[in-house]
Amino acid sequence: MELVNWKGIVESLLFAAGDEGLTLKHLSQVLEIDETLAEQVLEELMAEYTENINRGITLVQLAGTYQLATKKEHAIYLKKLVESPHTTALSQAALETLAIIAYKQPITRMEIEDIRGVKTERPLQTLIAKALIKEIGRAEGAGRAYLYGTTKEFLDYFGLKSIEELPPLPEKVEENVQEEADLFFERFDTKI
Repeated sequence: MELVNWKGIVESLLFAAGDEGLTLKHLSQVLEIDETLAEQVLEELMAEYTENINRGITLVQLAGTYQLATKKEHAIYLKKLVESPHTTALSQAALETLAIIAYKQPITRMEIEDIRGVKTERPLQTLIAKALIKEIGRAEGAGRAYLYGTTKEFLDYFGLKSIEELPPLPEKVEENVQEEADLFFERFDTKI
């Protein structure tokens, strides 16, 4: 395989690795090449990113790992992106998870999954990324699972002064989580 093809593969692997990056050793193992060739590919990629001012990303080496990163000169635009209001709607799974957390906090992921009857890892990640929930402690007992609760941003977004302002739930809420989510969010615009 030509060196140019190695660069494309390495770029894909670094993109997939995200913030964790890849060590030279791990990269050479995945590619099944020696570390000298892997290092050569990384150096050439790094030079290409550095020399091409039209590229929005660069290749950096941090703490023994290589990873793709945005260029520093684009920081002002990245800041605007992070600070701009998000207009994507939450999925039904995220809405259900948020309603459960809002009413049952502090609550563990396993307790949420028991109520919903399905895995909740991705909705939790979405809600944390949108700063609507956060880890607020650890449960007692084996494993010391994370406890989740709503944030100040949650209250601000939904116009609540405190969690006590949530509308009351009907008697048999756990039988139908869909009703729980609908009851909570019916009075709010769910575009977040």
